[in-house]
Amino acid sequence: MKRFFAALTTAALAATLTSCGSSSSKKDGDDPTGKTIGVSLPNENLDRWNSDGQFLKEKFEEAGYKVVLKYASGDVTRQNNDLVSMITDKVDLLLVAAVDGQALANTLDSAKEADIPIVAYDRLINDTDAITYYVSFDNYGVGKLQANFIKDQLKLDSADKPCTIEFVSGDSLDPNAKFFFDGAYSTLASYIDSGKLNVLSDRKTFELTATKDWLSDNAKADMKKLLDANYPSGTTLDAVLCANDSTALGVTQALDENYKGSNVPIITGQDGDDANLKNIIDGKQAMTVYKNLHDEASVTFEVCKTILSGKTPAAALASELPYEVAFDSETYNNGVKYVQSYILTPYVITKDNMQLLVNTGMFRWDSSQKYVESITGTNAASATETASEANS
Repeated sequence: MKRFFAALTTAALAATLTSCGSSSSKKDGDDPTGKTIGVSLPNENLDRWNSDGQFLKEKFEEAGYKVVLKYASGDVTRQNNDLVSMITDKVDLLLVAAVDGQALANTLDSAKEADIPIVAYDRLINDTDAITYYVSFDNYGVGKLQANFIKDQLKLDSADKPCTIEFVSGDSLDPNAKFFFDGAYSTLASYIDSGKLNVLSDRKTFELTATKDWLSDNAKADMKKLLDANYPSGTTLDAVLCANDSTALGVTQALDENYKGSNVPIITGQDGDDANLKNIIDGKQAMTVYKNLHDEASVTFEVCKTILSGKTPAAALASELPYEVAFDSETYNNGVKYVQSYILTPYVITKDNMQLLVNTGMFRWDSSQKYVESITGTNAASATETASEANS
C-alpha cells in the first residue's frame, strides 16, 4: 500500500531529488547544472504560497537546478510580465500557479512556441493547449471533506430541527476556488433544499460567497456585514464553511466581534496555517483540510525530471510514486483540451490528530507542547529526517 505521508520515505525522496536533472533537448548531459526552472506563484501575502515558494526553490536547487522564483502579488499583469521575462531568458521549464487561470493563455502560447514545457502547479490554467501537465490536489474533494465534516458534526441525517450555515469562498479569479465551492455545495445541497440546513443570507452561489484575494481582512469585513444583516441577537449560526484558513481566520475574528449567539459555530478551513492550527486547539476553528506540500512538491519534481529527461510522464509514473496520487487524463478540461494531471489526496486535521502534521516533518510541537507550528527552511528538512527515523 502506498505511503500516506512524505516523511516516511525521506531517503527515497532524497535519492530522487539528487538525480532530478537529466538530459533535455536544450542542454545535453545528465547533470542538471545550467538548467533553469522558472517558478511563478500568485501571491506572497498568503502563508501557503510563501511556504510553497521556499520549499520548491530549495529542493530544485538541491537537485542542481537554477531557479527563478517570482511572486505576482495577486496582479495578473505582473505575472504575465514575469512569465514574458522568463520566456525571453529561455528557461528550460515553467512551473506556474496562476493568479487568474483565464488570463495567461497568450503568454503561455508563446512559451510553447519557444519549446518551453509548462507545468500548471496547484491551479489549472485555461484556454491554452500549451499546458504540458497539471499537478494538484483533489480540489473538488477538499470541498466535500469540509461539507461532510459539517454534516457529521451537525448530525444532519438525524437532526430533528433545522440548522444554519453560511459559505465563504475564495477569490473569484482562482479556478480552484470554484472547485472547492462546488464540492462543498453539492454535498450539502439536498439538506439545503429540504430545509434541514438554512442559509439565512441566501448566499448560495460561488459568485455571492467569493472573497477577494482570499484575504482575511476581506473575509472579516464580509462576515461582519453578513452577521449584522442576518444574525441579530438570539439567531443561531451553526456553521461557516470557509474555503481556506485565511478566510477562516477573518471569519473567526468577525464572529469574536459581531456574533451575538451563545454557541461557537463550526468553522472549516484549508492549508494548516499556524494561526488556524492554534485556533483549532483553542476551539475557535473545528478543522482544516491539509494538503501535504512535501507530497505535491515531490510529485512535481518527478514530473519535471521526466519532462526534462525527454520522456513523457504518464499513468505509470503515478503508480511508481510513494504518494497517494492518481493520474487523470479525462477530468480536467481547460477549455481547449483535457490536461494530463497528477491529483493528490488531501486529509482532515482536527485537534485530535495534530500529530499527523508533525509526522510529515513540516510541523513540530511548540515549546509548551500545546500548539503545533510549521517549520520552514533547512529546519524542515532536518525535521523530516527526524520524523522519518521516528516512524521507521
